Amino acid sequence: MPLPAYLTTAEAAEYLRLKERKVYDLVSQGVIPCVRVTGKLLFPRQRIDLWLMNHLEGDDAISAPTPPVLVGSQDPLLEWAVKESNAELAMLCQGSGDGVQRLVDGRAMVAGMHIWHAESERYNDPATLGLTGMRDLVLIRWAKRQQGLLLAPGNPHGLTRLEDIARPGLRLAHRQPDAGVSHLLQGLLARHRIDGSQLTWAAHPSLSEDDLALAIRQGEADVGVGIEAAARRQGLAFIPLQQEHFDLAMRRRHYFEPAMQRLLEFARCERFVQRAEALGGYDISELGKVMYNA
Repeated sequence: MPLPAYLTTAEAAEYLRLKERKVYDLVSQGVIPCVRVTGKLLFPRQRIDLWLMNHLEGDDAISAPTPPVLVGSQDPLLEWAVKESNAELAMLCQGSGDGVQRLVDGRAMVAGMHIWHAESERYNDPATLGLTGMRDLVLIRWAKRQQGLLLAPGNPHGLTRLEDIARPGLRLAHRQPDAGVSHLLQGLLARHRIDGSQLTWAAHPSLSEDDLALAIRQGEADVGVGIEAAARRQGLAFIPLQQEHFDLAMRRRHYFEPAMQRLLEFARCERFVQRAEALGGYDISELGKVMYNA
């Protein structure tokens, strides 16, 4: 019988072949990924697997060359800067959760992420993401972005707040489950006591910020949660909800690689600043700041 996506403490102890007391000790030390729901601990099995992989010893794959690939969440400003800076980074942006796994597996040099953890009210917490085992992990601030409701031009349904998405007949655009904005949306629904099962979801998930905005522009959905820059690119109406942190995660040695240095150097020029202002919804005052250094 397959294991559930979220393990209880007893199931996690059995899965790790540890005593339950030891699992509680790891939780109190903040070194094992878990969530607390109505006082009960649950352990995301996928994050537990990543945590275990981070603690491998004698793994020859660690010394293998890391491909110069940028993964994780799509960001219009980052996408543009990678091309314009000649950083020579390939891009494979399939969501923050996918980026975390590719980074841990050594299949990417850098991962963009904006994963909100509702319980701690923090973004991109290495412990929550199962990244504490990466002893050379570095998080670099890219930007603060404005997240909000994306609506058809002119806001024809007259929405003014998040609770309005529960109106009968409105179709909600959404991202893949492990995308950063999906974590935020689930947290917002819980905060405002909106039953997600009662919402009308679009037939298919949008795989990027731009895809979600385009779905609304083309009438495939009436509303969705995304960044202001994507709304502007498609000429959509926008209602701000929350400012988020978008960070770049990498191994410490990769911070000094020419690809990353070229990208960060380009981000200091006036042309980059003008682009951020033109896209809208960006605060780049902390760009380049080291947010975490294992």
